[in-house]
Amino acid sequence: MEMEVPTISFGEFVANYQAELLGFLTPVLLLVCWTLVMWLWMYATRIPAMNKAKIDPDEARHPGTYGDRLPANVRAIADNYNHLHEQPTLFYALMVFAALTGGADGLMMNLGYAYVGIRVLHSIVQALSPKVALRFMVFALGSIVLFVMAGKEVIRVFL
Repeated sequence: MEMEVPTISFGEFVANYQAELLGFLTPVLLLVCWTLVMWLWMYATRIPAMNKAKIDPDEARHPGTYGDRLPANVRAIADNYNHLHEQPTLFYALMVFAALTGGADGLMMNLGYAYVGIRVLHSIVQALSPKVALRFMVFALGSIVLFVMAGKEVIRVFL
């Protein structure tokens, strides 16, 4: 008795692969969108604060030259926006690396969602709370997730 092997077309294969990658890379898109939310929040608070402090935009050419004239909560939102361009670059690189090299599994995707949730929490804590120790704890938790992600990929690729 001959066993029938199911076949799919190349187009179906590509569509399935794209759907899997879309699901896997969704946390990347979510963190990009969160960064844009923080950009909106930054300017929604910074522009009125600059107007209130009578800061000429030309004086604000170099970061930090007017910081002492803005309220701490406004600076904290801008600082967080900048922070979203620092450590998360490792997250983006790890997710793309995993997607391109065969590491796009459920564990890595769940770690990606965890990292994004932690970064959103970090943003909220930094923007709304003056408690640096709390912010550091959230930051450290996100860093641990990145270490696990990187370690997982190193083990997968080299061991």
